[in-house]
Amino acid sequence: MRVITGSARGMSLKTLEGLTTRPTSEKVKEAVFSALQFEIEGRRVLDLFAGSGQLGIEALSRGAESAVFVDSDKNAAAVIKENVTKTKFTEKSQIVHMDSFSFLRMNVKKFDIVFLDPPYAAGVLDRALEQVSDFIAPGGVAVCEYPSENQPPKLPEGLSEHKIYKYSRTSVAIYRKD
Repeated sequence: MRVITGSARGMSLKTLEGLTTRPTSEKVKEAVFSALQFEIEGRRVLDLFAGSGQLGIEALSRGAESAVFVDSDKNAAAVIKENVTKTKFTEKSQIVHMDSFSFLRMNVKKFDIVFLDPPYAAGVLDRALEQVSDFIAPGGVAVCEYPSENQPPKLPEGLSEHKIYKYSRTSVAIYRKD
């Protein structure tokens, strides 16, 4: 897994061993960032269920102002820290080792771009999108990854559907804050 473009272009990122984390494929990541390419510069990013942190790091590489990485797995938090250090984004990053829903209960910040890629089997995407919608800044976006055989996440009040993309077994829904 590599950073596609920007200041950290070509750097390989570490991923977690085993089956506890499912990294976003390169094809899906490239498509997501093509869709967001003009909306990243200077933005505040939340990478919820961050795993290796690759989505937030890609955003930082493309000029995002800051990124908060949240993951409940201590090994994931350690991998994110390694990746953030390797790509030299330590100053722009906050790594939170905490359950994503606990983080949302205590959060007061607004974000311009929110990446939601929870474990598919957990079935928490709808709940996560509902809770995070209050923390998306006006004009901001939520990017939700889910299995293609499932329906897109339910649209919470205050968000509108922008685009849905399907890539084989993975789909991505992009929602905008009104």
